[in-house]
Amino acid sequence: MSTRRDFLKRALAGGAAVAGAAATPCAQARDNAQLSPDAVGLLYDATLCIGCKACVTACKTANDLPIDYNTSADAVWDMPLDTTARTYNVIKVYKNGTATIKDAEQDGYSFMKTSCLHCVDPSCVSACPVNAMTKDPVTGIVSYDKDACIGCRYCVAACPFGIPKFDYQSATGAIGKCQLCRHRMKDGHYAACAEVCPTGATLFGKVSDLKDEAKRRLALQPGEVTQFPRGNLSTGDQPSWEGAAAKYVPHLFGDKELGGTQMMKLSAVAFDKVGHKPLPDQSFASKSETLQHTLYGGLALPIAALGAMTFFAKRNMPKDDDATHTDKGGKQEDSK
Repeated sequence: MSTRRDFLKRALAGGAAVAGAAATPCAQARDNAQLSPDAVGLLYDATLCIGCKACVTACKTANDLPIDYNTSADAVWDMPLDTTARTYNVIKVYKNGTATIKDAEQDGYSFMKTSCLHCVDPSCVSACPVNAMTKDPVTGIVSYDKDACIGCRYCVAACPFGIPKFDYQSATGAIGKCQLCRHRMKDGHYAACAEVCPTGATLFGKVSDLKDEAKRRLALQPGEVTQFPRGNLSTGDQPSWEGAAAKYVPHLFGDKELGGTQMMKLSAVAFDKVGHKPLPDQSFASKSETLQHTLYGGLALPIAALGAMTFFAKRNMPKDDDATHTDKGGKQEDSK
């Protein structure tokens, strides 16, 4: 007959097998998710941004968001320092020294847009246990369903960009994040931040078209006169204005980072100075999902954990030799 000791041996052996499986080649991360050919997104060009914050106001209006302030003394003015559950889009500023030269790292300043990047392989979607966070298979928009949300905040912890925010002021609790104004698209509109941007610093369109435009700009010589489109790049009839190209950092942020993002950025100031540290090409979601599937496949990890708990419980129980017993006369004796 199988004994508890045999069970513990098998359980601990299962745990060792799980640990070994995690270290074998078969447990390597899956490939990154692939971008839909019809995916839409944004291209933000910091060199064109004038810091007017029209995009912030338009986002508030389009999503019916309330005033967001830092302290009770600021309650008469909307002035969020970062994205929150009630502010989906903000413009931050980099400053150095005298901060008098636009798009210069020394004694200069530069603006930077902060909002959801709509990752091609989003960690928030991977972490959500109830599909409250989903990614549209066609547009690629990462959206949120408050009715499905259970308030676990796994998405908040999982996002490498710190975008989903939990609304602690809500009676029921909810997550707030940019959804690329998907609710406006049925009426022929698109992201409000791009619609109102006066310089085209925020540009909407298909990701493929936006990448082509970004590559065109990166190929320009500093000071070269060119046309900068505004609004929706993919309609073919968008307005544009003539200006001089800046000296761009030769990199399109979001092209490869963590498997790519659908909001991409150009800058003349190094990205690590405007809030974006270097990131690997492999998505975090592909790594975490592979680890989860390896550890939980066939319930191996739960069985190993149960075995370990049983082992420690057994170890802390008094041994049979130390237990008291009753003699023939009914008197209890200690075996010691």
